[in-house]
Amino acid sequence: MYAEERQQSMARLVAQRRRVSVSALAEEYDVTTETVRRDLSRLERLGLVRRVHGGVVPADALTSVEAALGERDHTNTDLKDLIAKAAVALLPPDGSTMLLDAGSTTARLAALIPHDRRLVAFTHSVPVAARLATLPALELHLLPGRVRNATQAAVGADTVTALARLRADIVFLGTNALTVGHGLSTPDSDEAATKRALVASARQVVVLADSSKIGRESTTSFAGLGDVDVLVTDPGIEAGDRRAIEAAGVEVVVS
Repeated sequence: MYAEERQQSMARLVAQRRRVSVSALAEEYDVTTETVRRDLSRLERLGLVRRVHGGVVPADALTSVEAALGERDHTNTDLKDLIAKAAVALLPPDGSTMLLDAGSTTARLAALIPHDRRLVAFTHSVPVAARLATLPALELHLLPGRVRNATQAAVGADTVTALARLRADIVFLGTNALTVGHGLSTPDSDEAATKRALVASARQVVVLADSSKIGRESTTSFAGLGDVDVLVTDPGIEAGDRRAIEAAGVEVVVS
């Protein structure tokens, strides 16, 4: 079966079953999960399907694939804990300035920062700020903006303007999706603008993303892989994805 025929068949199968996992598609068509992800990326670009955690649904099944923070905080929790623990080793030395993005994994990192670390931290995330506020040696700054219910993070013009005035040593960044072609992406344009400003304000960009987000594309790209220095992920990353990401110049740390 040619790739185009397989993709057409996949689109029909998804339309019939309404939700299909990546592993089920790999078994159905006797191909690797990496091949399935490439096929699904093409079908998503064509507007035929929408990728969700672990699989795919028809394009008309969801108006948005963005999960609320509470829902995401209970997804892949073990993997996120591993990623956060690995990210602690990447914390900058005392006296440094860091930015922390919103997200369930970055919130876990915030909870693991040692109490004696003397750092200056900026964040637009209410949950991250709440965790950082308990650290006696850390100087915390909460960025302004409109707080979105879905992510409990400040976004908008005030947030972007405040970030434009900053120059941090490092940013720990989350993402909804990551591919070589589309880069880092998220469903909401305001979130994308804020993440783009976070990237522009930091000398080093560290992305914390579990493997379910790799090979997926969301609506709005906010950074290319050329903007990323380090990706911290879990052992579930596909070998082909890892090779492609490393070929783009990104150091991949597997927790």
